[in-house]
Amino acid sequence: MYNEDRYHTTSWDGREVQRQMQPDGSSRQQDPFHPAPAKKKNKKKKRTNPFLGFILWVAIVAATSAICAGVGWMLANDFAALNKTYREVDFEVPEEWVSEVAMEEQETGEKKEVTHYDMTAVSKALKKAGLIEYDWFFRLFCRFYHADTKITQGTFALNTDMDYMALVRGMRSRGGSAVTVDVSIPEGYTVSQIIKLLAENGVASEEDLTETAQNYVFEEYAAFVDNENLGNVSRLEGYLFPDTYNFYVGGRPELAFNSMLSNFQNKVYNNEDLTDLFGESAYSFKDIITVASLVERETDGGDRDKIASVIYNRLENAGETNYLLQVDAALVYAAGRAITQEDYTSLDSPYNLYQHTGLPPTPIANPGIASIQAALNPADTNYYFYVLDGEGKQHVFSETLAQHNAAVAEAQAAGN
Repeated sequence: MYNEDRYHTTSWDGREVQRQMQPDGSSRQQDPFHPAPAKKKNKKKKRTNPFLGFILWVAIVAATSAICAGVGWMLANDFAALNKTYREVDFEVPEEWVSEVAMEEQETGEKKEVTHYDMTAVSKALKKAGLIEYDWFFRLFCRFYHADTKITQGTFALNTDMDYMALVRGMRSRGGSAVTVDVSIPEGYTVSQIIKLLAENGVASEEDLTETAQNYVFEEYAAFVDNENLGNVSRLEGYLFPDTYNFYVGGRPELAFNSMLSNFQNKVYNNEDLTDLFGESAYSFKDIITVASLVERETDGGDRDKIASVIYNRLENAGETNYLLQVDAALVYAAGRAITQEDYTSLDSPYNLYQHTGLPPTPIANPGIASIQAALNPADTNYYFYVLDGEGKQHVFSETLAQHNAAVAEAQAAGN
């Protein structure tokens, strides 16, 4: 090979090696068995039509708004009771729906017994009665409104024109929308007789009323109600004031008793016309009400002050009765039935005033204001005895046992 050719070959080899060197200095000679990958060609991106995107966005927003508006309108209709056919419903909130009763602190700092109700049961019943459409939405409202503490037990007059708030208020006794009944409590009725009368008028069941009378703690009336010795309805005897009341049907039993106790507190215990007389008496408040109950059960209506005088004369003087009041009405109260001749000597009870001196342990009935006034202002007499005349219309009063026996014989003769 010529020197010139050798020179050109060496120059070519040097340039070729440089072309095949990587930037980092490594060789990039081609492997004949693994050819280098072909270079990718850049694809051109297709541009989306901006007008079509805008139309799609508007369509989605419009559809979503329409759905929300429709759902919102349906919920608003239900919430506000719009476009409903008017219908009235007697809706009952039973005791079984009470979920919790707890002492909770109020804003005033005082603790108060608060009753919580199961709003799931309430909402389902409202929907079943046709008063709402969406029970879940009603429950949501109740959660924010704290409705579980705003309703009470009872039967209420609700209707389809009531919105959610009106329905809650309508299920509250103080809201005035509950079904009510007027009940007149006669003077001289016992607690047991009052319980039966209330049960007959649907105020509550006889069992619930009895349990409440026996064991419920009436804290507001602790000045005269015995809240310590529970278990007997006699602890309320004398303090359920005879009057005409408007009670809630199917309501909580304690509310009915509260009405009568509150009436007694206002008309008797806090009565300014009677306060001085109670204070001047040598007898306790309870004793005076007990005397009044005896008078109420024994009177013919026009001789209360004379009967009261007989009771006080026997209490304060041995006389011919040795401090025994010997009042049949108290013995009837003890027996709970019509008495027999044998009961006078054999019936073992502190209410048997033929066997026990002094007053009975509690009043034997619920006296009216006239009998209470008679107990505070008895007639000034020396009477120790009385008996109904032969016609059974009025009492004949006597100072001595001999006079009394004669009056009894005369009454029996006239009766035959």
